[in-house]
Amino acid sequence: MRAFEIQGSFGLDNLRLTERSDPVPGPGQVLLKMRSASLNYRDLLMVRGHYNPRQPLPLIPCSDGVGVVTAVGEGVSRVSVGDRVASCFFQTWIGGPPAAGKLAGTLGGPLDGMLAEQVVLSEDGVVPAPEHLSDVEAATLPCAALTAWSALVEQGEVGPDDTVLVQGTGGVSIFALQIGRSLGARVIATSSSEAKLRRAIDLGAWKTINYTENPSWGKTVRQLTDAIGVDQVVEVGGAGTLEQSLKAVRVGGQVSVIGVLSGISSELNIIPILMQNIRLQGILVGSRNGFERMNRHLAKHEIQPVVDRVFHFNDAHEAFRYMASGAHFGKIAIAFD
Repeated sequence: MRAFEIQGSFGLDNLRLTERSDPVPGPGQVLLKMRSASLNYRDLLMVRGHYNPRQPLPLIPCSDGVGVVTAVGEGVSRVSVGDRVASCFFQTWIGGPPAAGKLAGTLGGPLDGMLAEQVVLSEDGVVPAPEHLSDVEAATLPCAALTAWSALVEQGEVGPDDTVLVQGTGGVSIFALQIGRSLGARVIATSSSEAKLRRAIDLGAWKTINYTENPSWGKTVRQLTDAIGVDQVVEVGGAGTLEQSLKAVRVGGQVSVIGVLSGISSELNIIPILMQNIRLQGILVGSRNGFERMNRHLAKHEIQPVVDRVFHFNDAHEAFRYMASGAHFGKIAIAFD
């Protein structure tokens, strides 16, 4: 089979198409013929060596994908040959609160990921792909969609009449916009692109803010919400945007810390967190059970993932370059056929 590997050292130039022996499922494992994969910012960081410089190589990147089960190992009972399934980022986090043992095995580093024509996974590390979605659409769910779901539902309990702020228009933020709207919430979206903000409005955003033209957007959010603030911020920026998020969130609200697009460290005044009873909640994707709950919600509300561009498997390098450009709106996918 063919697979993309990071070989020798990190960097996109060292992501190479190679031949590997066809994998065989062992006890409790399933073999997938891959149909589609999708990219997350983590995948780009992993290829560049910025996520874990000590990651052993070679490594097949990408944690998200959908394939058809073509063979099963001894004792497999959760899935059958012919089932279309999506990968779980955490192969051992089935349900309940996170714990060290549950978070050990993640696809796309340290475990080999999904950018291969055939993949072997644990039967416990896959879920049925929603029937109303195409292969490409379903491949976008494992990390970005589940992260947004965990922030808003599993950890946030967002409901009707709540207000949510999403930062930017990448995969997690667009899923948060769509899921937030399906929950009855009002959603404020930020971006540096007026064209992307118009697309966010088409998806149901209540208000939009251009953060380049309005760098003090936390104050603007307060103005839009009658000086109350939003119930939750989906914080994908990191250190560079956290100060504004704390200004935007209401007393007793939640800032779901997800990404590091603007940095990982900065000086932070913790007084607003204390005096306004703000909850800073780290979000690390989610469990398999949460994935299944989310899929039922997506099917009930017929939510279609927003896929910006689809690249062929042979053009994986171009997909990563497009991710690095930041030009995308929603998700970037890779089709195998």
